This record gives sequence, structure tokens and C-alpha cells, in this order.
Amino acid sequence: MAVLLTPGLAFACALPPSVILTLPTGHYITAAALTVALTALLGAAVHRLPVMAPRLVWEHRVLLPVALTSYLSFLVFLALIFVGLFGERDPMHNLMTLVFWTGVWIVVPIGSMLFGNLWRAINPWFGPVRIARTLLGRSGSIGLSRLGHWPAVLGYAGFVWFQMVSLYPDDPAVLAKLALGYWLVIFTLATLEGEDWLVRGEFLTVLFGLISKVSPVWHEIDERRTRLMVGWPGTQVLAMPSLSPSAVVFVSLALAALTFDGMAETFWWQALIGQNPLEPVGRSAVVWQNTVGLVAVWVGTLTLILAAITLARRIGGGVATGPVILSFLAIAAGYHAAHYLVMLLTAGQYTLAALNDPFLTGDSWLGLPPFYVSFGFLTDPGVMPFIYAAQFAAILGAHLLAVLLGLKLAGQGARPLAHVPMTVLMVAYTVLGLWLLSTARTG
Repeated sequence: MAVLLTPGLAFACALPPSVILTLPTGHYITAAALTVALTALLGAAVHRLPVMAPRLVWEHRVLLPVALTSYLSFLVFLALIFVGLFGERDPMHNLMTLVFWTGVWIVVPIGSMLFGNLWRAINPWFGPVRIARTLLGRSGSIGLSRLGHWPAVLGYAGFVWFQMVSLYPDDPAVLAKLALGYWLVIFTLATLEGEDWLVRGEFLTVLFGLISKVSPVWHEIDERRTRLMVGWPGTQVLAMPSLSPSAVVFVSLALAALTFDGMAETFWWQALIGQNPLEPVGRSAVVWQNTVGLVAVWVGTLTLILAAITLARRIGGGVATGPVILSFLAIAAGYHAAHYLVMLLTAGQYTLAALNDPFLTGDSWLGLPPFYVSFGFLTDPGVMPFIYAAQFAAILGAHLLAVLLGLKLAGQGARPLAHVPMTVLMVAYTVLGLWLLSTARTG
């Protein structure tokens, strides 16, 4: 991950305090070998795989309605917009950039992978949209639902380009203006269509909802009661219907975005676009090259997945496109956690410091003693093996979960060999993720 002190030095990641650490070559080779070996074992034991069924562990009346928590989140969002527009321009001390890139983009998805969909409660549109529709006396729609997930695809594609290619993803004012503009567009459309449209048309809601499907813990919430469910990771995936074509394209974009995010930092990519990785010239010189690369990775990812599913159908039949593609989301979730782990440990310190003293006046709003942000642990031989091990485990564990889900899904009405093309593609995708963590990258 790049150290983004100024927009001119930015390459791939948006938040400035990121640093580069590569997975040791030995870990990469070992993980790649284990990926192949354990995949083969799972394939051989396909008929003995565990039954993945949900279990109710807790049920209670709703204490805090989602509309209320959403509205409170909206008020926090407005405060962040104000800070972004009028606060400190240094992204290292501005809560707009720190909270969004560290909290929303890293903590929320990782938390959703572990504890269920956290975004549902803090979605800043649901509550305001419900209030607006009530005040306007509106109960109908304008037919946006017929567009499926295409609005979310468009929004996510724009966001990915802003994060990975544009010149100012870490500028607090630019981020605040774009976030406010996007909020207003979605608010208007959801007010016209209905708040339920958010789960198909708003890209953060769609993305975090999909990622949360791999969680071993989830909540089923209606207007009156909430139920806490547990099960094997990925149990919710098995209960999903086939995804629509637009949802399939969205999932492929999620996979491609993570791949390009890692690839754009590698010496290999820098050499390919004619840049010296040791003398970076900045994003402004490679906007078109990175744009073309991002689109190419997206098209290639979608093509490979659809080709593997087509081949699987010809071999064994009965393979449902939507859920089988969703099994890849486990790999994407693992790579997201591994890729952003160091960024969380470093940028997280800046975020905590800013929350503790938001106006740089020596205050201690969180009651924390004065502390200095430190990267010293990154050179500590007693700490780094744990970070490497966490990256190793995240990708390998996510791959095994994806294979397990793929085998389960392919086994529903398909012959045994139907899972082979998808499994081979999963192995290749996992090995690629390991290589992206282990190869030399810009810093």
C-alpha cells in the first residue's frame, strides 16, 4: 500500500498513512502449496462435507429501530462533511478522510465478515428517506427496481475509479463534496422509489450486504423483532437465489477492484506502464494507463468467471450462476482483510488520535492519554510474524470457504465434476492474491 503524503505521490490506496509490507516469499510458496493440497482434499471429501444450517440463538423485540440509528448516522455524516469542507486540510488530521477510508472502507466490511451486516444500522439514507416519504405522503415508486443492480454497478465503478485512479482521493474537501453529492443523488432516487431500493441501487449497501453473507453471525430484523442467527461461515450464501445479471457484474467488479488495487502497486505493473517504481511521478502521469488497466482487469475477471461457469454446466449441468459467483466473495473478503490489515494498524492510529483530539488543541475527548502515532512495530521481529500469519490465514481460510461453498452449490443438481472448472479458477485467484501480497511494490 502506498504512502500518500500528497496526491502527486499517490498510486493505488487512498489513505495517506499506508505502508508497504510484503508477505515473505516462504509464506507465499507455502500458502500456494497448501491451497492446492487442501482444495484437492475438500474435493475428495465432497460427500462428507458438514451440513451448513442456521441456528437461532437469541430473539427479542427491536430496541433501536433501524430508521433511528440510520438517522443518527446521517447526523454524524453531516458533521463529517462539515469537517471535510472547513476543517484541517491535512488528511492525516481530518476526520472526514480518516473515518471514511479507515472506518467505513476497512472496519465496516471486516466487521461485517465477522459479525453480520453492520452497515444496515448505520446506513445514512434509510432513516432520512423514510422520514421524507412520510412527510411527502409518498408510497409509490417510479420503476427504478426494473434496473436491478445497474445503478449500484455504476456508482461502484465511479467510486473505484476515484479511489484508485483519480488525483485527489485523500483530499478532505474533494471527498466531502463528492460524498455529499452522491448522498443527495441516492436520497432523491430512494425517496422517489422507496427505501427498500437501497439494497439494489446503492453500491455500499449492496457491497456490504454481500460481504456479510460469509459471516457466521447474522441478524434477521423486521419492524418488531430481531433474531440472532449463527451457522457455518457462508451458510447464508447457500440460501440465496441466483443473482441477476446486473448483480453478477457487480460481484465481478468487487473482485476486480481488489485485484487491481493490489496490482497497481506492484513493480510489475509500474514497469508495464513505463514508470520507474523508485522514482514515482504521481497519478496525473498515468491516469489513462490505470483507467485502462482497471477496466481490463474487470472485463477479464467477469470473462473468466462466466467461462468457468459455462464449462461447468457443460461438464456437469445444474450450476447456478449467481450463488456460485458469490462463493468467490469469500476470497475477496479474505484478500480485503489481508490487503488492508497494515493500513488498519497504521491509519487506525491516526483515526484514534483525531477522534481523541479533533481540533488539535490538546483535548482528550475519549479520555486517552497523549500518544504518538508509531510505525515501530512494523520493524519488530516479534510482531511482524503475527501480521504475516494473519495475512496468510485470511487468504488461505477464505479460499477454503469459497471452495466449500462452491462444492455445496455445484452439488445441488450437478454431477461431481461440475465443480472442477470453478475450483481451478478459485485456486488461481487465491494464488494471484498471495502473489500480490508477496511481490515487490511501491511505497
